[in-house]
Amino acid sequence: MIMTLFEEFKDYAARNALFTKNDRILLAVSGGIDSMVMLHLFARIKADTVIAHCNFRLRGVESDRDEELVRDYAGKNDIPFHSVSFDTMKFAEGKGISIQMAARDLRYEWFEQLKIRQGCNLVAVAHNLNDNIETLLINLIRGTGLTGLAGMKPSANGIIRPLLFATRARIEAWCNEYSIPFREDRSNAETKYTRNKIRHLVIPVLREINPSIEETLNDTALRLGGLDRILSEHIEGIRLRVSVPRGKSIVFDTEKLAEFSENKAMMFELFFPWGITKPLAGDLQKLINAATGKQIFTLTHRILKNRNELIVSPVRHDRQDDLLIESVEDLLSIPSVKSASLEPVDTGSTIPSDPRIASIDREKIRLPIIVRRWKEGDYFVPLGMKNRKKLSDYFVDNKFSRIRKEETLILESDGDIVWVMGERLDDRFRVTESTRTVLRIEMNDPSE
Repeated sequence: MIMTLFEEFKDYAARNALFTKNDRILLAVSGGIDSMVMLHLFARIKADTVIAHCNFRLRGVESDRDEELVRDYAGKNDIPFHSVSFDTMKFAEGKGISIQMAARDLRYEWFEQLKIRQGCNLVAVAHNLNDNIETLLINLIRGTGLTGLAGMKPSANGIIRPLLFATRARIEAWCNEYSIPFREDRSNAETKYTRNKIRHLVIPVLREINPSIEETLNDTALRLGGLDRILSEHIEGIRLRVSVPRGKSIVFDTEKLAEFSENKAMMFELFFPWGITKPLAGDLQKLINAATGKQIFTLTHRILKNRNELIVSPVRHDRQDDLLIESVEDLLSIPSVKSASLEPVDTGSTIPSDPRIASIDREKIRLPIIVRRWKEGDYFVPLGMKNRKKLSDYFVDNKFSRIRKEETLILESDGDIVWVMGERLDDRFRVTESTRTVLRIEMNDPSE
């Protein structure tokens, strides 16, 4: 027996464990046919729901009428309603992104805020089966890994898609049968956007070849999704064998990577979490045998060759300005500083040998002091030595990677380096027999 849309809605939700009667669900309702049918179905099962509507102010009075429709339906069915208005065009221009991307970022950020305020634990969006196969085709055209070909998931990161099983035709039929009000966005008929080109130009041709193209592609996506899960588990096992976390970075052993380096697809999958792309995968293969200091960048990370390692670290989008430290308490404003205090010298007290802890003769420094990044030409007198040493030479001698050098902070007083923070104190500022007060600074462990 063929199930009705309502019966399949309940069955699909149960099979995929999308929600329970104890959940409070935020429904993303635009006023279009998909979201209004989703709202109707949730109202029919008497779920605990809250309606969220975004007015993106892109279609003038039409956008306002969308909001009025959803608000009216919510009032007639006694469902809590919340709306927000965005200047989407201005946001997109300010961020340098497309209108579609701007609208997505704005709505999901607001959904998260509203979800917390309303005590909801899930967000429901009305993507349907046709949306899913359009996404699959877009990813295929643009070039993607197996994950992109698996399409959307019924549930991920607190977002559920309870209509992902239904074709657009079935949703339209249900809407007509129950006279569910909705508004049509006329831009959906335009073919200037990639998704609309797929919807109106590509899929009709594919349907001529295979009348059941939606179901066929959906079944393919489900099979690829299963393969993707198997592959992901296998790749993660290899990743754990060839890499280790180090602070905010992930460090790959190039000797262990060597057996996979000729396999471009494997390298792509191993480094996929850090934004590697198909074109960059070839550069990544070459980086394994490159000289120390060579690097490549993804949109989010840097991959640096350092001796027998590939170090993956987040891209620094900002260069920390010099910090003026006017009091001991100001040192605590530096994220990497764990503690800072002035202590009297006690008879028999010992100086910690941990390089993360500095014991500085307070009378040898003058406030304000400066905390900054290192720069070319810096020199200091390493603790226990009498002659000064270029900081760049110190880094080379101690096998600092480029990332470690960039992250190293310098404590400076009156133009002199007092401490290469977390590394080595300058001998001129050490505690001696005449020291009366010690400035004690402890850095956080970078691995924590």
